[in-house]
Formats: sequence, C-alpha cells, structure tokens
Amino acid sequence: MWMLFLLVAWAAAIVSCTRLCRAAVAAADLPDGAAAPAADHTLGLYEMAFLSGGPRRVTELTMVMMGRERRLLLARTGWATVVDPDGRDAVERSLIAATGPEGQAPVPSIRAAHATSDGVRALAQRLTDAGLAVPTAARESISAAIREVRAAAALILVMPAAATTLSPADRSVLPWFALPLLAALGCLAVARFEIHAYTRWAAPAGRDLLRAVDVPHGPAPDDSRQILTALAVRGPSALPDPALRAALS
Repeated sequence: MWMLFLLVAWAAAIVSCTRLCRAAVAAADLPDGAAAPAADHTLGLYEMAFLSGGPRRVTELTMVMMGRERRLLLARTGWATVVDPDGRDAVERSLIAATGPEGQAPVPSIRAAHATSDGVRALAQRLTDAGLAVPTAARESISAAIREVRAAAALILVMPAAATTLSPADRSVLPWFALPLLAALGCLAVARFEIHAYTRWAAPAGRDLLRAVDVPHGPAPDDSRQILTALAVRGPSALPDPALRAALS
C-alpha cells in the first residue's frame, strides 16, 4: 500500500520540477521583436517605479506625485480623493479612472484597478519591448511553477506520514520518500539562484539601469525630485512623511 503513496510523491516531484524547467527555458528566450536596450537610456520616474516594484509601485508613485501638487488628497486612513480630474498623462488618467465615478476610493482598491489599466499596461509593454522588463507571461509562468514545486514538496512530506499511518509498525519505508523530497527541494534551490531573476519586474538590462540611479538616503522633505526618486526605487518606506506612509500602507 505504501508504494502508492511513494508513486504519488514521485509523480508530484517529476511533474512540478518538469514544469518549472520548461518555464525557465521559455523565459530565457527573449520574445521576438524585443529591442536591445539603449546604453544611454535614462529612466523616468514611472519606469524606475515599474522596474523596482511593478504596477503597485507605479500607483503609489502616481498618487504621491498628484498629492504633492494638491491634485489628489491622500488621507492617513487609506482613502484617496481626486481633486483635479484632468490627468497629465496616460498613467494619471488611468489612476483617476481607477478611483471610480465618485472620485474617491480606498487605496487598495485603486491599486487593484490601476494595475490592469491601459496606462500601466502600455508602460509595461514599452519597457518589455525595450528589453528592460521581464515579459509578464514569463514572470507569471515562472512564479506559478515555483508555487507548484513548493506545493509538491509539502505533499511529499505528507505522503510518508500517511504511509506510516496505514502501516505503523513498518517505518523502513520513510527513507524511500527522501529522494522525491530532495528532488523537489533541489529544484527550488536551483530556482532561487538561477531562475529567481525571471520573477522580478526588471530584466538584467533594467536592473543595470536601476543600479545607476542616484537614490538619495533620507531625501530632504522639501526636495520633490529626491522624494519621488526614493519612492520609485525603494517604495513607501523611503517617504519622510509618516502620514503618507500610513496612507499607502
């Protein structure tokens, strides 16, 4: 009977690891038509935000940019209210639309709606075409495959427990389950060092440009450009205003 549990463990390990390997091979191939990034390309604030933290960071940056110009109110309670309904670019217009017809919504719901908006999708596609961002399909495929291997490892841990429950006197079967478990854990270890880059937002070329950005440590409260740059690259924790940090949390 315990052989059935062992077969299930091996099947889970082989199927999940195979899927991860195939996803990694597919992600390693640049999509047709991807352009080589220009060596002198200068990242804008939206580009920094997307490559550092994806759509969520773009939303946070846009809200803070509009908030500093009093075109949007960010309450410490986590609500955002649009004051100026005329966005200056596609990303701002998408965020204004994400607040709903009443022009007011909680920050989490704005993040969710803005992440799939036309403005953010166009930004992501532009960075992907430039070879700076990891293609969405590749990142999602890798992330899903890694989750599947983790689930397989958890399942493999359950199998010997189930086997010994049916045959409590025979614990010699336990070492047999070590091999599929090692296979799954080994696959995760390789993914951590070799494939993890494909689960990030920035491709290697994008990460090189991010490393070249001069990000101030502890930006001056009255220097808008420093604050926005720190927010784009490091996230809300870099904001000197505790009220803004509370609103975005």
